[in-house]
Amino acid sequence: MAESVTPDQLDRSARSRLRTLSKDNADRVARHLVTAGLLLDEDPEGAYQHAHAALRRAGRVDVVREAVALAAYATGRYAEALREVRTVRRLSGVDGLRAIEADCERGLGRPERALSLASAPPSPAMSAEDRVELAIVASGARLDLDQPEAALLLLEQPEVASAAGPLRERVSEARAMVLRALGRGVEADELEGSLPAREEPDGDVAFGEVELSAAEIEALVSGQSSSHGQDESTSGGKDSNA
Repeated sequence: MAESVTPDQLDRSARSRLRTLSKDNADRVARHLVTAGLLLDEDPEGAYQHAHAALRRAGRVDVVREAVALAAYATGRYAEALREVRTVRRLSGVDGLRAIEADCERGLGRPERALSLASAPPSPAMSAEDRVELAIVASGARLDLDQPEAALLLLEQPEVASAAGPLRERVSEARAMVLRALGRGVEADELEGSLPAREEPDGDVAFGEVELSAAEIEALVSGQSSSHGQDESTSGGKDSNA
């Protein structure tokens, strides 16, 4: 890990969940979690390695399992991500990752299960943003089932249509995809033309390597090989809007 990464960079609420660990172990786990968060968008495989390094040190901590779930999801390991999301819910009692859970079902080729999750009553832990994300996933699941009209209705719900900021852009991207499926290509082109251009990652950014012991490296390689084998045999492609 880069020396510039420090434990106090971890969100305070997440840091509090590490109090059951020894100070040295908590600090190292925190640094792995911070690094995983920094790498998640630009180097998801690196994030996955750091999340698993934290997992080996603190497997019973919910925020660690959440980091593994997010990294597994980002790398297309949908079966593993699904297991970890459910573990987080069991450990914490909080249902805050349902959109990811539903999209993992889509990635595994089970859009009906994704819709079942999306249609269940929202939990108190779900924010307005979570509900919009879930609607986007449900819309994609309707497209998977060749139901574009139903997909559009999901995106036209008031709460979804009124989303602001980056989430509004995600809704617009999903809407453009649905419009194309409906044969309304001109409208889709106009909508996509109104969206801001995506920023390309800075290729000059360099991240530190994971500092693991020989035993940790052996365990990591073994774990990755088994998870790759399982997920590649069952997973499908992840929708860019999910």
